[in-house]
Amino acid sequence: MVKDRNERASLYSEVTSRIIAELEEGRLPWVQPWDRAACGCTMPQNAGTARRYSGINVLILWAEGIAKGYGSQRWLTYRQAEAAGGNVIRGEKGTVVCYADRFTPKAEAEAARGEGREARQVAFLKRFVVFNVDQCEGLPEDYTAPTVSPDPVLAIAEADGLIAASGATVNIGGGEAFYSPSHDFVQVPPQAAFHEPINWYRTALHELGHWTGHASRLDRDQKGGFGSEAYAREELVAEMAAAFTCASLGIAPTVRHSDYIGSWLSVLRSDEKAIFRAASAASKASDYLLAFAGEGQ
Repeated sequence: MVKDRNERASLYSEVTSRIIAELEEGRLPWVQPWDRAACGCTMPQNAGTARRYSGINVLILWAEGIAKGYGSQRWLTYRQAEAAGGNVIRGEKGTVVCYADRFTPKAEAEAARGEGREARQVAFLKRFVVFNVDQCEGLPEDYTAPTVSPDPVLAIAEADGLIAASGATVNIGGGEAFYSPSHDFVQVPPQAAFHEPINWYRTALHELGHWTGHASRLDRDQKGGFGSEAYAREELVAEMAAAFTCASLGIAPTVRHSDYIGSWLSVLRSDEKAIFRAASAASKASDYLLAFAGEGQ
């Protein structure tokens, strides 16, 4: 049990330190230089199961894929490579990702039954080592086939459909983009106000990231005033939610509020689990939005 706690602490510390270092350099791990990347803008996924990675693993694998110049965001474990008939190339080093969940110990479940209360769950964090398909050989062709990037026009059409199907009140006008939790509406300037039309969608999806946090939806804490820690945490969630949603639609994500870097650093330095919680909440927000994709077309 002590070893497990030490491993969890080590992983939290390692990942948080890495992200703090990126922020200190003025780089945001959830806004990748896709134009310089070998792979297209996409979410990382498991090559064997096609399941997309979520939460903190998205940031870890995006950063690793672009740093190493991999041509794909498909990943798999050593055993999965062998099961597929291939193998990891000798000397290749894997990337550590994690799986977080909760479980109820048997003794606690029995005690709770005897005391007529709900059993307390214990959080656990498990490490896995994955390899990019570029680090493997002998894999089936469908594992290594080039990723086809979505057509930009179709990506915008899908974003339009998502926004319409969400049922969110989106008011067009004014010179500021924001979400009002008290009135539950999104305000976005007209597309003509943006130098690049695609930035209207990036901005709208950011504000819709906030919209998912309303008490009637995912119920996040949105009561923090401007400049507060709670405000910075919510902004961090919306920022990453927009990046995950954009990448899922085939729209390269960009930063909306780089001026919050200082407050994000403060949050991360005071709590090494903060980026894990924010990334997890961002994945839930993005999944909530992406559930509307295709419904409005």
